[in-house]
This record gives sequence, C-alpha cells and structure tokens, in this order.
Amino acid sequence: MKIKKNIAVSESGFLFDSNTGDSFSLNETGKQIVKMLNENRSEEEVRNYFLNNYDVEEGTFENNFNDFINMLQNLNLLENEG
Repeated sequence: MKIKKNIAVSESGFLFDSNTGDSFSLNETGKQIVKMLNENRSEEEVRNYFLNNYDVEEGTFENNFNDFINMLQNLNLLENEG
C-alpha cells in the first residue's frame, strides 16, 4: 500500500493531489504513517513501530490505523493493489 505518485507530500504533512487540486493536512501520526507506507513498510511494521514507540494500546491503534487507511482510500489517495 502506497500513496499515489501524483500526490505530493511535504515534510510538514501537506498532501496535494495534482489530478483534482485537493489538498490535505496530516498530523504527526498521519505523516509518520504516510512516510512508512511510501517506504514500502508493511502494515505489521507500521503497527509495531507505533506500539513500540508510543503509549497506545494495540486495539486503539488498530482502530485508528484502519480508519486512517479507509479515509485515504475514500479520498482516492492510495495506489490500487494487485
């Protein structure tokens, strides 16, 4: 899973979709997840990173991570897999 190539991602967490002109702002957690996805990290690697580096319970992380990924998919920001 990776952010589409036409999506510009700045270091400050600003996403810009050059196809639609839409822009989005990410918080620190979102920035880290997008960075890791673009590094071809697996969902398991992302989960382990957050569980090992932040005070978050696994269930809470899973719910929030899945919500974030669903939002990226709904906004058509992720590359199609397959």
